[in-house]
Amino acid sequence: MGSFLDRLVHTTALRRWRRDTALADRTPLHRLRSQRNQARKLRQHLSELIHRADGKLAMPHIGSDRFSRPHGTDWSWRPEPWRGPLPVAGVAAVPSKARLGHEVQLFHDCRISELTLRQLRNTREEDLAPFGLRMDVFQFDGSFLSLVLDLPSAALEGLGRQHVIRVDAIVERERPLEIFARLNLQHGPNTVQIVQELPQSQTSVSAEFDLAHSDMNEKRLEKAWVDLIFEAPDMNQVIIRDITFARYLRATF
Repeated sequence: MGSFLDRLVHTTALRRWRRDTALADRTPLHRLRSQRNQARKLRQHLSELIHRADGKLAMPHIGSDRFSRPHGTDWSWRPEPWRGPLPVAGVAAVPSKARLGHEVQLFHDCRISELTLRQLRNTREEDLAPFGLRMDVFQFDGSFLSLVLDLPSAALEGLGRQHVIRVDAIVERERPLEIFARLNLQHGPNTVQIVQELPQSQTSVSAEFDLAHSDMNEKRLEKAWVDLIFEAPDMNQVIIRDITFARYLRATF
């Protein structure tokens, strides 16, 4: 009986919203305003339900650390937003320095933020990461936009100039967009920075940071992070389906 009543209530509500949508152009403004407020509240709950349902029903498996690693890898990592569901799935009108989870932070200098950042569930057969990250950029009046990934302390353990740090990502762009990856290694008061451009013509991209010629002080390493820098990002959508890091010893001959 309860199941029948549930279906009846659902069908009635669906019919009502379909009717209100069809009549929206002729609805009096005071009533249309009320309908809009109701629709926004409903959308919030529906979006949350869809997000949670996707997290339970879709593949790949939550917490998966499956990804290709170069030969000789001695440390590898997939950041939190791509591993499992975050307590807060998204942020609208993202302020500068806003965090999504514990390991990702967005920086910009927009006077008015028209940016959204949201975690989404990967459901495609080829996806290895359980989740992805979508960034929507509308009008952009700033001079820079970067997504900062804080590397865990394990990345620095035993790190030396004989190492190469590799980043692999699957990036979908709505429109052509230049993206740069910058590795930052803080040692004492100084910071080593190495910049690589990610290919624009490919979805699966990678960059390698060879530390051989860096002037880092291996004994004073304190912190490491990677900036993804987006050039002229206005009116664009970027979906990072996956991003992974690996550290391995450079081949010697």
